Amino acid sequence: MIRQVDLPDLNVWLALASPTHQHHHQALHYWEQQAALRVLFCTITALGLVRLVSQPKLMGSAVKTAAEASALLEAFCAQPGVAIAEDSAQTPWDIFHSLLRSSGLPSRHCTDAYLAALALANGWRLVSFDHDFGRFEGLDWLHLP
Repeated sequence: MIRQVDLPDLNVWLALASPTHQHHHQALHYWEQQAALRVLFCTITALGLVRLVSQPKLMGSAVKTAAEASALLEAFCAQPGVAIAEDSAQTPWDIFHSLLRSSGLPSRHCTDAYLAALALANGWRLVSFDHDFGRFEGLDWLHLP
């Protein structure tokens, strides 16, 4: 079955953008072999990518200026099938609050809950290296090794 829409977690976008990232090869395999027809950023993942690739402590000599980070995001979005999710996408707030209340989720995972809620609300597959997404019942989730 060919997936229609993927919502990669920030860690997937960062691994794709960084050839020296420990998961770069796994991210490339996902991108080339497993990605859905459409692959979406959301506001959180788009802003997160720009923020992280601009951090010298994280990126070392591969750090990007804000302008370069912006160009990187635009380059990803110029790829066939890649876009930033439209504001008209289903609003996940009810699901988000339900996930927070039902799972005993630590507050440090509230962004994960939001991404899971966004994927659940819209019928998208969430893609991540983070095993914590397994806690969200009903989530269509691809855990990358």
